[in-house]
Amino acid sequence: MNVLQIFLIALVAFLHIYFLILEMFFWSKPKGLKTFGLNKEYAEQSKVLAANQGLYNGFLAAGLIWSIISKNTEIAIFFLCCVTIAGIYGSYSTKKIRLFFVQALPAIIALLLLVFT
Repeated sequence: MNVLQIFLIALVAFLHIYFLILEMFFWSKPKGLKTFGLNKEYAEQSKVLAANQGLYNGFLAAGLIWSIISKNTEIAIFFLCCVTIAGIYGSYSTKKIRLFFVQALPAIIALLLLVFT
């Protein structure tokens, strides 16, 4: 992997660590409420589900970090595909196109760079 590929994979991993923190620890706090456009009551009711979702984002980040440490392109491709699918599905299911640009697009760019360089 070259420096640009590693940088983009690390960026996607960092984003997922950030998502983990937001979903697991700030879901029902002002930062989480603002970020996800939630009201306090709904956030309190759904915070266990959000924490579970955050944990999955952590697993995606861990896989991407593992791919960087091991310098294994195949692992990176697998986890970037997972992130891409999650971003596309999340955007579709929530009807929030912004989710596509924040989650899926960086993974798609990293994936294309890995596959075509």
